[in-house]
Parts: sequence; C-alpha cells; structure tokens
Amino acid sequence: MNHKDLDVWKRSMDLVEEIYKITSNFPSSEIYGLTNQLRRASVSIPSNIAEGASRKGDKELLYFVNVAIGSIAEIETQLLISIRLKYINEENDIFESVIEVRKLLLGFRNYLNKK
Repeated sequence: MNHKDLDVWKRSMDLVEEIYKITSNFPSSEIYGLTNQLRRASVSIPSNIAEGASRKGDKELLYFVNVAIGSIAEIETQLLISIRLKYINEENDIFESVIEVRKLLLGFRNYLNKK
C-alpha cells in the first residue's frame, strides 16, 4: 500500500499546511509552546500514516493510525486553547479541516478493523 494514494494521508498533508499558516500568526512568545506543539502534532499525522503503511501488515498500520487519531485530538485541544488565548477565533475554518481529517482517520481505522 502506498500511503501517497490514501485520501487520509493527502488531507492530513493539507492540514499540516493550514496549521503552519495559522501558527505563523501566533505571538513569537509561543514559538516553543503552542506553535511548536501544533506543528509537531500535525506533522505526526501523515508521518504516522506513512510509517504504518510501510510496515509489513495491517496490524502495525492500525497501531500507527491510532497514534494519528491521538494527534488529531491533541490538535483540537490545542486549537481550543488558542481560542481561549485569543490567538484564533471560533469561526476559523481550521476546525472543519480537523473534523474532516478525524472522520477520515476513524473511517480508515474501521476499514482496517474489518479486513
């Protein structure tokens, strides 16, 4: 399985770009805080999908997909913190992207579990 052919990988790559754009507007005092955490969590999603897909079986892929699901939850929490700190507003389109990637990850996990 080539990870680059998976919609979940493609969409998570888009999310990385969106997170980098949003965090570029965060205060410089957050460079080692929320900026870094959001960027690392977003990069981990397509990275874990790629690593899992390169392994020998679906059981290992499932493990890495579950790690990616943890990262999307982490991103959502960090974005909610960003709202509280007034770095972004509630109407930001990033939340639609987060929901979409979460749905794709959960769907992919369900697919792997049924195989």
